Amino acid sequence: MISARMRRAPKLLLMSAASISLAAVTTACGTQRISVPKSQTQAYHGAVLFQQRCSGCHTLSYAATHGSAASVKTAEFNNGPNLDVVCERPIARVLYAIENGGFSGAIMPQNVVVGQDAIDVAKFVATYSGRKAPKVPGVPSCVQKPIGSILAATASVSTTGATGATGATGPTGTTGPAKAAARHAKAKRTAKRKP
Repeated sequence: MISARMRRAPKLLLMSAASISLAAVTTACGTQRISVPKSQTQAYHGAVLFQQRCSGCHTLSYAATHGSAASVKTAEFNNGPNLDVVCERPIARVLYAIENGGFSGAIMPQNVVVGQDAIDVAKFVATYSGRKAPKVPGVPSCVQKPIGSILAATASVSTTGATGATGATGPTGTTGPAKAAARHAKAKRTAKRKP
């Protein structure tokens, strides 16, 4: 006859294995962290916002996000570009995408972040995107391309009007950021006139 202890042994073994498995799984969850130095306050803040607002659709390892499809065969409608391999420079291009819901306007919400938050996210994406892109002979890597600056994107407003330096309305133009800068400059002029 099998004793009660012998019947409990498999249950005990099974429970132990289950608790070890659970411990292994839970310790692995959330181990990836934002890898932007906190000393880069603007870029770090942009990474935090990117992780909070963009992680469901975009992959960017510096913000510990994995929203892009690993394969075209398993892609879903809302999977955005893998920003580890796609270079998003200059910063005006990123601001355009933020303000206009990406470049197609089909999935990404417009103004997912606004104001200084949008500038911080744009700086983070422009700085850290494309760092894992495959090297192509004769083509400069993403880190070799200029990031540009917010001032350069907004400076064209005062010299060329609301259409931007190139007059373009696409992702490489400065129409989106230029419009925002024009509104900001007009508000500043109006505030200075009031006593």
